[in-house]
Amino acid sequence: MLKFEIFKDVSNQYRWRLRANNYKIIATSGEGYHNRSDCEYAINLVKQNAASAEIN
Repeated sequence: MLKFEIFKDVSNQYRWRLRANNYKIIATSGEGYHNRSDCEYAINLVKQNAASAEIN
């Protein structure tokens, strides 16, 4: 089962990462968020739109 994790970086900003079943990181937020709710919102955007993403 894939799992999103929220953590604070060295700049004290919230970030997310997505881990696979083997605990390896397979995706990251790419940017920091000032509050946790913005980070959670970004995770939900990924969850809602990932299935329809194009592969180039």
